[in-house]
Amino acid sequence: MNKPHIICHMMSTVDGKILTSNWGDKKLIDDFSGLFEKYHETFESDAWMCGRVTMEKDFSGGVKPEPVTPPVPIERKAFIGDNNATSFAIAIDPDGKLGWEGNETGGDHIIEVLTTQVGDDYLYYLPQKGISYIFAGEKEVDFSSVLDQLAELFPISTIMLEGGGHINGSVLNAGLIDELSLLLLPIADGTPKSPTVFEVSDYLTKAPATLLYLSEVKQVEQDVIWLKYKTKKSES
Repeated sequence: MNKPHIICHMMSTVDGKILTSNWGDKKLIDDFSGLFEKYHETFESDAWMCGRVTMEKDFSGGVKPEPVTPPVPIERKAFIGDNNATSFAIAIDPDGKLGWEGNETGGDHIIEVLTTQVGDDYLYYLPQKGISYIFAGEKEVDFSSVLDQLAELFPISTIMLEGGGHINGSVLNAGLIDELSLLLLPIADGTPKSPTVFEVSDYLTKAPATLLYLSEVKQVEQDVIWLKYKTKKSES
């Protein structure tokens, strides 16, 4: 498979929690979020990828889709909304629930990752906005297929994976992550059942744990530790 290089870039508490709403102090959260974006920019990448919940909360503005029944059934094949795009925001949206004002967020062209069960009305809606989409799986997302198609259809060689725990866990479980960039925040959360950096869903067959190789460790602003790892696969 000709897949892009995948760098998982995340921030978490010392106990691995990633849900910022549990951390209380808004200014502190904003400061840490600023550090997250600052160190994201240190990597050279063509795209970033996260899930529907994160996209809806932070990037789509809560816009609801306006689906219209198409005049004819729509074939389940990839659609490219902007052949000239050079940077991309990849939304993992299996059921087609995200709405958008246009085909960009933050200057990055939007690519929706869907499953084939999504309705024709949503597939009719996306091209009206000029939004690209691909299919990867019938009900659950096949991330190997996602990365293969992204490399084939778009000028994408490196992706920053910044998903929720289940998306990160699915990509990790499939052995597709090449590097981990983790900002370890000076917060101890302890909230029961709060999501962590990597979560493997019950419907997946759990692969063996992934061995990581430390490539760099650095103390940065506000007592944050920046840990950078490579996976065994990328070292070989």
